[in-house]
Amino acid sequence: MNTTEIKGNWNELKGKLKQKYADLTDDDLLYEEGKDDEMYGKIQQKLGKTKDEVRKIIADL
Repeated sequence: MNTTEIKGNWNELKGKLKQKYADLTDDDLLYEEGKDDEMYGKIQQKLGKTKDEVRKIIADL
């Protein structure tokens, strides 16, 4: 899944992430244009995963 696909489906993906990982909040999953790395960093910290692992989790949803 590329960045454009993620942006287009973000609300759906956000809901699935929150169901799978209850520790994630709306603030952690707030998508803002140009702040992709910041969002991935918040998710990485909460889940204790690498950036590549987080990208794979999102791609597999």
